[in-house]
Amino acid sequence: MADMTTMPLRGSAFERIRDVVTEHGSGEPLTAREILCLLDESDAHEEFESTHEIATVLGRRAQAGDVTVIRSSPYRYEL
Repeated sequence: MADMTTMPLRGSAFERIRDVVTEHGSGEPLTAREILCLLDESDAHEEFESTHEIATVLGRRAQAGDVTVIRSSPYRYEL
């Protein structure tokens, strides 16, 4: 049951990440750290405390095909 309650939060978290990355508009794949920096500059900064949180949200959305994970060091994410 706990997974069901976190699903809407994860969906909305992805939307906020996607909106901030789209606003940035570089079109380049970004690391979780780069995304966290963009979020820190936006209104969504309070929701995300770590790169791990961002990687978790994006990794789950990658399973659905919404995100491409470029498995380099560090991982990069293309939304």
